[in-house]
Amino acid sequence: MKRELVPDELWERVVPLLPRHRHRRGRGRPPRDDRACLRGIIFVLKTGIAWRDLPAEVFGCSGATCWRRLRQWGRAGVFEKLQRQLLNELGQQGLIDWSRAAFDSSSVRAGKRGEQTGPNPTDRGKAGSKHHLVVDRKGLPLAILLSAANVHDKRKALPLLDAILPIKGPRGRPRRRPAKGHGDKGYDYADVRRSLRKRHIIPRIARRGIESKERLGRHRWVVERSLGWVHTMKRLRVREERSAQMHLSLLRLGCCLILYRELERHLRDGP
Repeated sequence: MKRELVPDELWERVVPLLPRHRHRRGRGRPPRDDRACLRGIIFVLKTGIAWRDLPAEVFGCSGATCWRRLRQWGRAGVFEKLQRQLLNELGQQGLIDWSRAAFDSSSVRAGKRGEQTGPNPTDRGKAGSKHHLVVDRKGLPLAILLSAANVHDKRKALPLLDAILPIKGPRGRPRRRPAKGHGDKGYDYADVRRSLRKRHIIPRIARRGIESKERLGRHRWVVERSLGWVHTMKRLRVREERSAQMHLSLLRLGCCLILYRELERHLRDGP
């Protein structure tokens, strides 16, 4: 492979978050190397190949082993903790812009069905899921949720904003609320606006039948770009996992890779 999938700097952040293996000496095979498993998981995430097609001779572990490790780490909240750690590092560097946030969703097909799937009204009623994403002004993913494709966007707007964990800044107390919240006409409901104001967030939501999508789109396009970044990882373009937890773990890992890329660029190039 031309590029290391798990650079040393990323691995140093992941290691403290991993659960310890329960293995007794002299009984059974020793567990496969965690870093090799993470390489395999990221390779599947980026290329979209089936787990069984992962070349064990290249990665030092089988696709089945990587799948089991992903399940274990997902249950332990490893990627959620990693995302929070990366956001704290970005926040302390002053790289998170809280002046406005944008939220949106994107539907993907779920051929194997499973949890959090439903008939997709934009795909002739075929089974699908939705990725709900909220980003800061620059497009950095702050939180991501999963739902069935037939769940209305307004039902996930507030849980999505509440899913933003407190993030440290250069000074003062950790912050979790943006000053403004931008959404398209799918969020144009009085209760959504009212709930945003209760959270001290100024709603900037396009009004149906009044405003064109281009008016507020000049601020909202960043979330559409970030969803595009997420879906450049081919395993996330179509949901292959029946388990909602497994798919959400891959979504969070994808967000972590986007955040790490931004942090790496800043540390390399400077302000």
